[in-house]
Amino acid sequence: MSPGIPDRRGLWVAVGAFVIWGLMPLYWHLLREVPSLQIVLHRAIWCAVLVASWLTLRHGRGWLREVLARPRLAAMLAASGVLIAANWGLYVWAVNAGHVVEASLGYFINPLLNVLIGVLFLRERLSAAQWISVALAACGVLWLTTRYGDFPWIALCLAGSFGLYGVIRKFAAIEAVRGLGVENMFVLGPALAWLAWIELGGDGGFFSLRWGGWTDLLLVMGGALTAIPLIFFAYAVRRVPLSVVGVLQYIGPTLQLLLGVLFFGEYFGPDRAIGFGFIWIGLAVFATDGVLAARRRVVAQQA
Repeated sequence: MSPGIPDRRGLWVAVGAFVIWGLMPLYWHLLREVPSLQIVLHRAIWCAVLVASWLTLRHGRGWLREVLARPRLAAMLAASGVLIAANWGLYVWAVNAGHVVEASLGYFINPLLNVLIGVLFLRERLSAAQWISVALAACGVLWLTTRYGDFPWIALCLAGSFGLYGVIRKFAAIEAVRGLGVENMFVLGPALAWLAWIELGGDGGFFSLRWGGWTDLLLVMGGALTAIPLIFFAYAVRRVPLSVVGVLQYIGPTLQLLLGVLFFGEYFGPDRAIGFGFIWIGLAVFATDGVLAARRRVVAQQA
């Protein structure tokens, strides 16, 4: 296969991952009776169980010990585990608290924030088009802050936590699914202890008649819903050019935004439309520049 040409199966797997992420608000909405903290704790626990079981079946029981024998890598994955758990927690809370639109804004901003992180911390250089895209996104956030009246802290915290997570995973030399498994093992112990404390205190409801068996099943399956798109994504990025993945990733926040407005009935008036418009124009500039740069590299390789 020529460089820059996506594998068809990888392309559809990537689309599947982003569609699952985009439709997640519907799933968390089914669990709206469960406190957001408990949803996140169950999500961490069952994701850890699922991924660890899969890795053990595939690589044997030594997969975790091999990583722990490298203290620097283990510390990086512990930090990335905390960041992704915080990201999960804020996202689930935002969905069930009626902030789906603002949560989608965070994932629209994230690619541009990654560019800015690359400049500030990794000494990367931006093209003129990338500087324009970052400036447009900044204008959109500033507009939303001054005209809509509320600082978009949910969006910025979601983008910031996921952006820092991406930086750590960029330098953590480990395969994607194994890295996910190790991250979750670091989170598993605190999550189990916290959830046990809640259950023993009488504020939980797992395996009881408080929420019902259907809710218990949904909580368990939330772990699979966390792991499956990440595994899909890890499969796809090895077979699809990153420039294509960069464009496809906007499927997720676009679906979230549509759900927020059309299904959850959240406000999306002119002030929000203008702010989002600045960000979307910035994303269009960013995506177009990325695709054109990828095409130039392909032409140069074929010359």
